Amino acid sequence: MAGDIKIQHNLVSSNQSMDLKEKIDLEKLPLHIAIIMDGNGRWATSRGQERVFGHQNGVESVRQTATAAAELGVKYLTLYAFSTENWKRPKIEVDALMNLLVATLNSELATLMDNNIRLKAIGDLSHLEESCFLQLNETIDLTAGNTRMELILALNYSGRWEIAEAARRLAIGVTEKKIDPSKIDAQLFENYLDTKEYPDPELLIRTSGEYRISNFLLWQIAYAELYFTPVLWPDFRKNDLYKAILDFQHRERRFGMISEQIKQ
Repeated sequence: MAGDIKIQHNLVSSNQSMDLKEKIDLEKLPLHIAIIMDGNGRWATSRGQERVFGHQNGVESVRQTATAAAELGVKYLTLYAFSTENWKRPKIEVDALMNLLVATLNSELATLMDNNIRLKAIGDLSHLEESCFLQLNETIDLTAGNTRMELILALNYSGRWEIAEAARRLAIGVTEKKIDPSKIDAQLFENYLDTKEYPDPELLIRTSGEYRISNFLLWQIAYAELYFTPVLWPDFRKNDLYKAILDFQHRERRFGMISEQIKQ
C-alpha cells in the first residue's frame, strides 16, 4: 500500500511538472538564471540530522535544476555554492562541504556529459582545498566541449570580493600606464569581473524564504528579476524552477523606461 501511494504521488508530481513546463514560453526564457541555494541546514535540523545531511540531499536539487534548465534551453545557470563568508562556519561543516564538492563533481560528471552541460567556476578558486581545486579543474576540462548550457559554480565567491578585485586589477593597469583612467566606465569595469564571459542574470532565485542577496553577484543583478520561494533547497525540484520562470515571464521589464515605451 505504501509503495502504491508513493508511486501515485510521483505520478501526480510528474504530471504537475509537465503541466507547468508546457505553460512556459520558450521564446521568452531568461538567458541566464542565478540561484542562491539556501536552507540546507534548516532542512537537516528539522529532521534531527546534522547540517551536512542537508547539503548531501541538496545534490539532487542541483541535478534536477541543471537538467531542467538545460532541457528548456537556458544557456547559463549560476549556483551560489560556497561564499567567502562560509569559511566562518564550524570547521567540521566546511570540511564536509569540501569533501562533498569533490564527491559530487566526480559522481555528476556523467550527468553533465549526458546533458551536454559545460562546467565553469567563478570566485577565488586558488584558496580552495587542493583536492577540490584539482577535481574542479578536471571536471571543467572534461566538459569543455559541451555546448548546450554552461553551469557556473560560484565557489569561495562574494560580490564585494569580486568588485574589489576588479578595482585592484584596474588600479594596477592605471599604475602601469596600460589603462587611461579617463576611459574607465561601466563597460570597461565589467571586463575585469570574474563574470566577464557571461551575460548578466535576468532571473535570480533564492530558496528558503529569506529575502536578501547575501553578497551574490552584486554588480550583475542590477536589473535582474528577483524571485523568493519558501521552499528549502533540498526540496527544490523541476516544478519549482518552472514556477520561477513562469513568474518571470509575467513581469514587465522596463530598465528605467515606462510601460508605454516598452510596448512600442
